[in-house]
Amino acid sequence: MNVSEAVASRRSIRAYTEEPVSLDTLRRVLDKARMAPSGCNFQPWQATVLTGEPLKALQTKMLASEPQDPVEYSWDAPNQSPPHLARLQTLGASMYGAMGIARADAEARKKFSDANIVSFGAPALLVCYLERFHEAPQWSDMGMWLQTIMLLLREEGLDSCPQEWMAMFARVIKDHIGVSDESHILFCGLAIGHRDEQASVNTFERERVALDDQVRFLGF
Repeated sequence: MNVSEAVASRRSIRAYTEEPVSLDTLRRVLDKARMAPSGCNFQPWQATVLTGEPLKALQTKMLASEPQDPVEYSWDAPNQSPPHLARLQTLGASMYGAMGIARADAEARKKFSDANIVSFGAPALLVCYLERFHEAPQWSDMGMWLQTIMLLLREEGLDSCPQEWMAMFARVIKDHIGVSDESHILFCGLAIGHRDEQASVNTFERERVALDDQVRFLGF
């Protein structure tokens, strides 16, 4: 698979098969991802990868816990911008529509949202975090590292779903993996596994903004 194919086939997968992911594969992917760029070569990202009983134990703890208040950080500031809010709403309509969940069906929507706790059935979960003294540029570095991981996973025939949602249980997660809440902030989880090809939630069309609406070319 070349890079263009990996980019085109990558999507946030929200239904997985039970096929496990091997440690060797994950180590190979994460070892390659060390070459991701970062400002000043700070490489601020840190992570823990869970599967099997440690993952099940974490999910049990989250199921028994209330979302923390306040959440680790807010990711919904763009909702204040009508164009950005419209993109969210369009995505939601496509996703829930594909699953046959009506807008008024609050119970079904909550049930699907709660599936974040078990990472939509993914057999492996990467949780990433960084030291609290880091600022916006280092968060950007972590994003570039995660994108590198997601594309390398596609090369291995694997899929993923980044889960900022897990910021609602950041303290529970950090306590479970032995990371200090005082010194570290959790960014997200990354569900990892093999996509369920038959699941409608993995096949709906996702809109993207036209290139010329986002990028200007000068001097060409």
